[in-house]
Amino acid sequence: MTDRFVVIMAGGRGERFWPESRLARPKQLLPIVGEKAMLTQTVDRLKGLVDPKDVFVITNAEQRDAVLEVCPDLDPAKVIGEPMGRDTAAAVGLAAVLVRRENPNASFAMLPADAVIHDAAGLRSTLETAFEAAEANPVLATVGITASFPATGYGYIQQGDTLGEYAGRTVFNVKRFVEKPNHETAQSYLESGDYFWNAGMFVWSVGSIVAELEKSTPSLWGALQAIDRGLAAGEGMDPLLAEHYPNLEKVSVDYAIIEKATNVVMIESGFDWDDVGDWPAVGRHYPSDENGNVVRGLTQIEDSKNNIVFSRDDNHMIALLGVDDLIVVKTEDATLVCHKDKAQEIKKIVQTLGAKEVLKKLT
Repeated sequence: MTDRFVVIMAGGRGERFWPESRLARPKQLLPIVGEKAMLTQTVDRLKGLVDPKDVFVITNAEQRDAVLEVCPDLDPAKVIGEPMGRDTAAAVGLAAVLVRRENPNASFAMLPADAVIHDAAGLRSTLETAFEAAEANPVLATVGITASFPATGYGYIQQGDTLGEYAGRTVFNVKRFVEKPNHETAQSYLESGDYFWNAGMFVWSVGSIVAELEKSTPSLWGALQAIDRGLAAGEGMDPLLAEHYPNLEKVSVDYAIIEKATNVVMIESGFDWDDVGDWPAVGRHYPSDENGNVVRGLTQIEDSKNNIVFSRDDNHMIALLGVDDLIVVKTEDATLVCHKDKAQEIKKIVQTLGAKEVLKKLT
């Protein structure tokens, strides 16, 4: 019987990466950075820690087939399509139900699908420590990313005193979680040395997370028990999710559980990490020319600086002349041109298109 599992949360819409990203094939199912889909890279990094057959993926119903296409080593029965997004607490609760059905004494990791991590061995080593700590103690283990600049777009974890040594790494108790700070506060966190970026990576035993779900989200956990009972009675996963998911509370696991729990511990990351949350972040992972332009695709640039150009069409030339700080993304049926300062607002275009019946096919 397997003692360790990994559950990957892969349900995002990837709206900030439009037009490359669409509802049926969002960021995590695309090679935004690298040559494979982001989710495929995530699964590949886990090899040597857990078998691919012991990996669950919780995704959107619309994306389930695409997940199996880019990750053929996964067990199809462990790729779960949510009929609607109910945020991460629901995904964690559903994961606890599914893993408990495999082995009630197991532990499991919850990981995002789309982080860029080049040091796979460092990730596995860090997760090994988290697993050992979670198996030896009734704790919720999380990974703190060593901050390299005063980021205002990430939440932070404040490190407390030492819990102990596991798999050659020190595990610390967590003092507190803090939301996205302003620049001055983020700078003070960086200088203090005891604040780390919150990457949304967790490891816990089934017993520990179920106890927290029962205590902090009793209505959510109660609704998920109905799904569990239905599965035990031989009912199908999809009909059960369709029946019960609309009734689940929509709340993040951080707000519902992690920020309230008193038994959270942290392992400092032993690997590089970037959540690549928008097009400008992609530029950090590709070489630039002498003027700071990052290009992927057939492009000619003159008298232009600090632009990002992304295209897979080798038969279509993109030319820039006398422009700076632009994002240009060309796909088969849509082209985006926007200033880098507006990168976080690209999702507004997706939302507007989705509201127009004739243009929904573009979202």
